[in-house]
Amino acid sequence: MVTVISIMTAGIVIGLFIRNMNGFLKKLDLVIILAIFLLLFFLGLAIGTNEMIIQNLGSYGLIALMLTTGGVAGSVALAFLVYKFIFKR
Repeated sequence: MVTVISIMTAGIVIGLFIRNMNGFLKKLDLVIILAIFLLLFFLGLAIGTNEMIIQNLGSYGLIALMLTTGGVAGSVALAFLVYKFIFKR
């Protein structure tokens, strides 16, 4: 956990110094998007090769649907309350 926080902090500090380099940042955005696609591909590859996940995909899918629905409903409810009590004055 310390490693993750240290890497994130280093990224923030470096980002503060390079935020005015627009040409570099546009290229960096493309690299980040490609890295995310590559990570998603490897995640799908790992899931596809895991026999236990594939056999239980139906039950995992139902749990994922319930978590997603609960997360979206909670976010919408909290956003409504924040709008109503803070921004609507």
